[in-house]
Amino acid sequence: MKTEDLYKTLKKSQEAKGIYFNKDNDLVFELLDALILNKQRYGYMACPCRLACGDREKDKDIICPCEYRELDLREFGACFCGLYVSEELDKKEIEAQYVPERRPPEKIF
Repeated sequence: MKTEDLYKTLKKSQEAKGIYFNKDNDLVFELLDALILNKQRYGYMACPCRLACGDREKDKDIICPCEYRELDLREFGACFCGLYVSEELDKKEIEAQYVPERRPPEKIF
């Protein structure tokens, strides 16, 4: 899969949900490249900002979009890796802020 194709597919599906890509296109394309690499490595698109173990069941919480994204968007306006932002952050109605890691330590390998 090409990065541009993934970008177009995700942009369309996520914007329909009110979720947007970060305006930093360099960051977005770097993360999308890493998602594609993880798909080739593991067979699934594990979050590139977290360490995947290669076991789909153990990594299911960090398969993009990860299960922490919704809470991160609601509370901070962006997900942990910064790929996705809320409509409020996209429209600059709120300021970008630090997003802490929500993944429990026992799930980090």
